[in-house]
Amino acid sequence: MAPRLPPLPQVLDLLPDAVCIVDEGGHLLFVNAAFERLLGHAADAVRGRILFDFIHPDDRATSQRQAEALMQGGGERHFRNRYLHRQGHVVELLWSAHWLPEQRLRIGVAREIGELRRAERELEHHANHDPLTGLANRRRLQHALRNALAEAAESGGQVSLLYLDLTGFKQVNDRGGHEAGDRVLCEVAKRLQQGVRQIDLVARIGGDEFVVLLAGCDAGHARGMAQQLRQQLRVPCTLRDGPLQMDASIGTATFPADGRTPEALLAHADQAMYASRRPR
Repeated sequence: MAPRLPPLPQVLDLLPDAVCIVDEGGHLLFVNAAFERLLGHAADAVRGRILFDFIHPDDRATSQRQAEALMQGGGERHFRNRYLHRQGHVVELLWSAHWLPEQRLRIGVAREIGELRRAERELEHHANHDPLTGLANRRRLQHALRNALAEAAESGGQVSLLYLDLTGFKQVNDRGGHEAGDRVLCEVAKRLQQGVRQIDLVARIGGDEFVVLLAGCDAGHARGMAQQLRQQLRVPCTLRDGPLQMDASIGTATFPADGRTPEALLAHADQAMYASRRPR
């Protein structure tokens, strides 16, 4: 006697990925056991309900557009969205979907990608942030500055930069070693972030050099911000062998008067910073 194949639903229940079959109105006709494992909803409880009801509210419109495009012969067969687990937390899924026009059904297979997304976010953070201070790095600054200049050019607004270099930082390392230097850099980062607006961007671009991006600020406001930040930095920092008096040289540059490209603005602010060191 030839072996009999098990029922298809029984086979699908063995899969680690969720399988859903929905009609063209989005009603769930079938889900396998992995659907309940991933989202906490039993098959009997969801059958006949609208699949989109389980999607995170922020992703529903995009997901519905994807489904409509798929049924019209277009769209993306592979896409990501977020669902709400029965207990309320968010589950991120990667879908592979297919439309069966003769049966008027959509079949979707979903894999949970929370660990992948966390790894992607961690890599993205490392690619855009200074590992010591947690501030934006040069790469992120360049990206933010290009966007700020494009918006200012379109709206007729202004953008300012502060280019900051710590005074006597070499003596900090000579006095207390690299550990002391790292502590000072982290303290400077903290004070800079506390001294600017939430919409401003503070970046460490190397060594003891920092840049502050001030969107929507004219030259007068930039000079005032530079003075304010310098005063905050001059408050003594406590090291193991006693207090340290810090200071900084700060140069400013403003779009469009001092440059219209990221490179031109950074160069102007850098030159202004060095000029501020010269005795008057």
